[in-house]
Amino acid sequence: MPSQNEQIRLRRKASIRKRVHGTTERPRLSVFRSAKHIYAQVIDDTTSATLVSASTLLKELSAAGDDKSKREMAELVGASIAKACLAKGITKVVFDRNGYIYHGRIKALADGARAGGLDF
Repeated sequence: MPSQNEQIRLRRKASIRKRVHGTTERPRLSVFRSAKHIYAQVIDDTTSATLVSASTLLKELSAAGDDKSKREMAELVGASIAKACLAKGITKVVFDRNGYIYHGRIKALADGARAGGLDF
């Protein structure tokens, strides 16, 4: 059974997902945060397909992240997902914070994606 904080986040997530929906023209950038890593994926909800994904587990990011904080790593993941999106021709996305508060690592990832060229 999820903890009380996790239940609150899942309730918040359900409320957000009622409004946030990714389309082919503007897919959804979904973020998941664990205690150690952060994951991001761009999803087209009309076809239920993941178009692009990035995380701190990628080889090029994990090698560069030995001396960086989790927040700096989140910013690198944001830049990495933006680079991959631009390579696939995706410039506009809808940001899905997945129930997490827009603060800290979530905000750093969003800022990194914006700096990388994504529009949301």
